[in-house]
Amino acid sequence: MTATAVLTARALLLDMDGTLVNSDASVERVWRRWAERHGLDGDEVMKVVHGRQGHASMALLLPNRSMAQNHADNARMLAEETSDTEGVVEIPGARDFLASLDGLPHALVTSADVGLSTARMAAAGLALPEVRVTAESVGASKPDPEGFLKGAAELGVDPADCVVFEDSGAGIAAGRAAGMRVVGIGPRAGFHAPDVAVRDLTQVRVERETDGTLLLHVTGAVGA
Repeated sequence: MTATAVLTARALLLDMDGTLVNSDASVERVWRRWAERHGLDGDEVMKVVHGRQGHASMALLLPNRSMAQNHADNARMLAEETSDTEGVVEIPGARDFLASLDGLPHALVTSADVGLSTARMAAAGLALPEVRVTAESVGASKPDPEGFLKGAAELGVDPADCVVFEDSGAGIAAGRAAGMRVVGIGPRAGFHAPDVAVRDLTQVRVERETDGTLLLHVTGAVGA
């Protein structure tokens, strides 16, 4: 069932990969090479890696390996991903959506580090939000809610008044654990029970009320 939903918020917290930026081609190339090096099934690896920091994905996929090895391997992977931006493009509607948020409380909350998030946003032709929570900012990866809670704190907004935009199961779980409502973006999101799910950001319009409340008009929303 599809419908038009209107959500209210005081701030918006935006994931990057799969939400603002389509980086699937790069992620697939890098992680499938990693899977081959470790004798793992590439399809199974791809079911795990979306939304998480690399070392957290590695801990799930190679449970007997030390976290020190995972962190060292993750540093190499981040360098590989940062240099591989071929095919990285905006999610439809992302540029206009970000432009509509100018002057409104919002933040980027991503499992990428500063280098990777800067490279991918630039490759997609998107401006970075002023407030950013990256991998360096947190001690725990999504699905832990730390990143979203930090984003809310930096904006000075109660978590219950924030709406998260996410595409992955780990990210949606993190938003819910933070006590926030979630707009799911893209084909992966609908499998993880966001409050509403849309194909892309062309289906979302933001309006600001005189009291500062943000109205999110979500057209064609599934689950509204």
